[in-house]
Amino acid sequence: MGRGDLTDEQWAVLEPLLPRGARAGRPPVWARRQLIDGIRFRVRTGVPWRDVPAEYGPWSRVYDLFRRWQRNGTWQRIITRLQSLADARGAITWDLSVDSTVCRA
Repeated sequence: MGRGDLTDEQWAVLEPLLPRGARAGRPPVWARRQLIDGIRFRVRTGVPWRDVPAEYGPWSRVYDLFRRWQRNGTWQRIITRLQSLADARGAITWDLSVDSTVCRA
């Protein structure tokens, strides 16, 4: 497990929020946790997709999962659900800031 990889506790919270695969047949070669850790590595470090370490799976598979979930709104649903869970636990403080300045042209 790399320094920035998901812990078992984090994975236990995230896993139920992931979409279920509907396809029957061969099991996937690369575990979702491994691919998600690859996505997190890329986002955290800013390296090109082709430079994602092989321990996370082939870069093309990591990128494919990222883009597919980006296009179908999976990432947005996950972040919304994680925020609602954290808010229910009281882990988020929602501050409202109103700026009263006026800008005239």
